[in-house]
Amino acid sequence: MCHSKYFEIIIFRLQVIEGSDNPLQEVVSVKGQKKDAEENIIEIKDLRKIYKVGNETVVALNNINITIKKGEICCFLGTSGSGKSTLLNMMAGLEKPTKGTIKIAGWDVEKLSEKKLALFRQNHIGFIFQSYNLMTFSNALENVAMPLIFKGMGRKKRNKAAKEMLKAVGLEDRINHRPSEMSGGQQQRVGIARAFVAKPEIVFADEPTGNLDSKTSKDVMDMIVEMATQYNQTLIIVTHDLSVSKYAHRVFHILDGDIDKIEVCS
Repeated sequence: MCHSKYFEIIIFRLQVIEGSDNPLQEVVSVKGQKKDAEENIIEIKDLRKIYKVGNETVVALNNINITIKKGEICCFLGTSGSGKSTLLNMMAGLEKPTKGTIKIAGWDVEKLSEKKLALFRQNHIGFIFQSYNLMTFSNALENVAMPLIFKGMGRKKRNKAAKEMLKAVGLEDRINHRPSEMSGGQQQRVGIARAFVAKPEIVFADEPTGNLDSKTSKDVMDMIVEMATQYNQTLIIVTHDLSVSKYAHRVFHILDGDIDKIEVCS
């Protein structure tokens, strides 16, 4: 999954507002557009994504139709090049579809401007990445508190929330450690804490165990699922790992840009 656009926005805004007790607020607002989406929090209709590669046309996604309910845990399972990461990019607003609609909590994601998309992600979505994507110049506490800066939360309150979340993932003794001073498993726990600290409606987990050993992978997945279940959050997992897919309520098997089958897990 390509996250360069997302992190350029984060780094720029951190440079502007880091260290302030009263962070600057975006002028752009996306209020007033939210619709009733209590039942299906995600609705994807006739989604299609086509890339031009030289003189060739590559169909990355081919007329995808999906509905996902609030609190549901879903997995997009497929090999490299299947289209699963492209689908996640579409849902997160990191790429625009060639055709089709994407509604998240009633918002027409594909119609939002870049600024409104950034605000939408800040207010509704949490991300967990394969490569952790922590800010190397910040310690664990600062990394976890970052989403709360964008929400305009004062330093004292956001640090308290970040400490509580780090305690929840078993890292209360690592709050002052930078990423280079932590193991891969510890870094991913910081990433989990960051994704959940603002209580987003949806958490996207892109190959969350891709860089971890089998034992740490199980610990991480247990933690992610437990947190999402506790707060009735929708969890979307993208993976090639069959063992990870077993945590989902439903597994969407992605093959060559199509949904090959949908597996309902007990």
